[in-house]
Amino acid sequence: MTSHIEQRPAVARRLSYRFNLVGLLGLAVILFWAFIAIFAHTLIPYPVGEIVDYDYFGPISHQFWMGSDYLGRDVFSRILMGARYTVGISLAAVTIACFSGVVLGMIAAVAGGWLDTLLSRFLDAMNSIPSKLFGLVVVAAVGSSIPVLILTLSVIYIPGSYRFARALAVNVNSMDFITVARIRGESTLYLIRSEILPNIVGPVLADLGLRFVFIVLLLSGLSFLGLGVQPPYADWGALVRENIGGLPFGAPAVMFPSLAIASLTISVNLLIDNLPQKIRDRSES
Repeated sequence: MTSHIEQRPAVARRLSYRFNLVGLLGLAVILFWAFIAIFAHTLIPYPVGEIVDYDYFGPISHQFWMGSDYLGRDVFSRILMGARYTVGISLAAVTIACFSGVVLGMIAAVAGGWLDTLLSRFLDAMNSIPSKLFGLVVVAAVGSSIPVLILTLSVIYIPGSYRFARALAVNVNSMDFITVARIRGESTLYLIRSEILPNIVGPVLADLGLRFVFIVLLLSGLSFLGLGVQPPYADWGALVRENIGGLPFGAPAVMFPSLAIASLTISVNLLIDNLPQKIRDRSES
């Protein structure tokens, strides 16, 4: 009987250790927007380019849940479809950036020598270019399309991901078990795949979440300047830009896209800040 009583607090401690209410709330919002991004085309009540209201900047009503925009289009439908571009482009860009940066960082840490110096100096030079300026120049010169946006955003954040991963990998690379693996004659690929990566994956995942937030904000900034997703399609930043004229009237067409951006970025931050300790700090696991 005593053993059962003693096991329950232990189970509760493990559950409270692994799960956090604030983190779960952030995860729920992220999963909500991911669901919207995937199934938006089946959820929208009106086509995104169709004028359905004769009153521009129309108020919230039972017919238009988030009002209408400056042309009389349904804001609710455009926000749902905008989630596909905001979440999709940002997720693709952060995946490319973090994968490239982490792979290059681990290679540089293990190989050392001239390769480490060459990669570090080149990516330091890229990192010195302001991100918004780089994005503006590239998009203005090449043109704004979804592949160009994804590639531009990923290139901007590869240097930061590289430096973060390299710093983690250098620390792991100096440990005794790495020295033992080298003495055994293990290859560089083995060291990276089996020894270094498992010991840095937790902080790397947290860094990926932060960079996702940065990319969402940068993409929204480019779209606000007219260099992001082009009409008739629009991400959340473009929705704010095209309806900015309704700001003095407190139009829902301006407020709801801004709230969508805020809800996604804040939720990612909440999830990262409340990750389980075993993910945030693998050294204690």
